[in-house]
Amino acid sequence: MQILIGCAKIMTGKVPREIPGLTVPLWQEEAQKLAADLARYAPEELITMLRCNRQIALENWHRYRDFGSPDTLCPAVFSYDGMVFQRLAPETMSDAELAYANDHLLIGSFLYGLLRPLDKVNPYRLEGDVSLPVADHLSMFDYWKPRLTDYLIQRVKADDGVLVNLASAEFKRLFDWRRVAKSVTVVTPDFKVEEAGREKNVTIYAKMCRGAMTRWILLNHPFIPVELTAFEYEGFHHVQNFKFVCHA
Repeated sequence: MQILIGCAKIMTGKVPREIPGLTVPLWQEEAQKLAADLARYAPEELITMLRCNRQIALENWHRYRDFGSPDTLCPAVFSYDGMVFQRLAPETMSDAELAYANDHLLIGSFLYGLLRPLDKVNPYRLEGDVSLPVADHLSMFDYWKPRLTDYLIQRVKADDGVLVNLASAEFKRLFDWRRVAKSVTVVTPDFKVEEAGREKNVTIYAKMCRGAMTRWILLNHPFIPVELTAFEYEGFHHVQNFKFVCHA
């Protein structure tokens, strides 16, 4: 199985120990070009582009000007600090488990395209709807789509033909998702909270479950999609059609 998750906006860059087998991002050259283009913008412009406050814009202005520095490189899976990555808890995984993850987990990124967990990355912040001159003024979604779609399909087919999509909906826009769904078996688990007889989406719980399920797959190595129904986390359990529900 191959697993797809999305990156997080917050990047901490904390590595718990020396990690063997680090890799170079597949689209490092493209990331360098995009970062160099972003470095041309003033912090005031980045506020609008990144939809953030001045402090965050200034931080990323410095990041892009120093992009490529070996001093800030960090394995991707340890770089992000969103809820998905907190529940994935890579710092508790062994070297062998991280090596397995590097072959089975992909992280969608608006700057790097797709990342493997052990790819060395510099910190950044970018939104999918940002368009840049170096990208022919295409949004990051449209820039990456022709570059990533074939790779994703080929990687999933080279495994067992099953892709577990645990990324949020916006990351599907990095690919020609219709082609992906026609070419491989895509399983997209859904996590809902049931309250007073009604099911609803609660973003924070969905993110927690995505991270927890990613970890569960990497540690348990399910062989076929139906085995995913054994996943349970904090009251969430399988109901039907890869829908997992927690009763509030």
